[in-house]
Amino acid sequence: MPRISYKSAGVDIAAADATKKKMAKSLETKNPLVLNKIGAFSSLCDGAFPGYKHPVLVCKTEEPGSKQLLAFKFKRVPGICADLINHLINDVIVMGATPLFIQDLIVCGKMEKEVISSLVENFAKCCTEQGCVLTGGETSEQPGVLQPGTYVLGASCIGVVEKDAIIDGSDIKPGDTVLAVQSSGLHTNGYTLVRALIREDLAIIHEMVDGKTFLDQIMTPHWCYAGALKGLFQKKILRGLAHITGGGIPGNLNRILPKGTDAVIDASAIKILPIFKFIRDKSGNDDADMIRTFNLGVGLTIVVRPKDAAAVIKEMKKNRMDCYEIGTIANNGSQIVRMQNKLAW
Repeated sequence: MPRISYKSAGVDIAAADATKKKMAKSLETKNPLVLNKIGAFSSLCDGAFPGYKHPVLVCKTEEPGSKQLLAFKFKRVPGICADLINHLINDVIVMGATPLFIQDLIVCGKMEKEVISSLVENFAKCCTEQGCVLTGGETSEQPGVLQPGTYVLGASCIGVVEKDAIIDGSDIKPGDTVLAVQSSGLHTNGYTLVRALIREDLAIIHEMVDGKTFLDQIMTPHWCYAGALKGLFQKKILRGLAHITGGGIPGNLNRILPKGTDAVIDASAIKILPIFKFIRDKSGNDDADMIRTFNLGVGLTIVVRPKDAAAVIKEMKKNRMDCYEIGTIANNGSQIVRMQNKLAW
């Protein structure tokens, strides 16, 4: 029987070591809260939080969904890195928290040095842009589980928030105003449907939608709202924040509604981005399916007292993000989102 080595079976440890050595530079940081060097079995992060009376850790794990299949197929690695990190951070900041540390996960069928290095470099860049640190993670080569050229990505984040500054929707009251903040496009949801459209007709990727190709539109990175919300956190006027992902507005805003309330949303007020009308026309989906599947142009909803709405709108627009009123909070409800009127396509 011929010798079967780990390398001949599909895993080249030397190549993996060389790849990880190249990754190390992207993970270098001067952040004093990171206490150990790259290559340790785990990351050591200082648990002291100066300025916090009662710090609460906020933990989240995320993945970029099937958009990553398109990202690797069409060579959009930097974009999928932004998708993952920005989506992850958005889920942390809607609790009122500051993201601190992120760890990535890269699982692949074949370790390609340049691809892995680009992923880590872009993960680190995105973290730095949002004021947090990529402290390490896991890169796993699994031949036989995944085909060469196939990657599965994930990441986890730890953030911190002062206990009395947590934003979880518990302060929402009947009569509060619901604001919409625009998205950059699909963000990271609805891509199984999008991939079905592409399988049906590959030429669709070249069709023009609002001045860009369909491919460019659907691969626009997921926006991060951390910078835009920072000033509003300091004003302490936000009663609830919902990151609009899979399930659309009805499936996400409901997650922060207190008992006895509903959110009443005027569907006709939503400023639908052209890419969603294009997808509706190509797929034949009705409005109910579109509302459940996509954000339709609303990446974030903010619940505030009516008197604070103008200040929030002004702050978001200062950060070049359109923000506008789409609904109110009603009493005698059962924690659901009631969509009224028709979408204005």
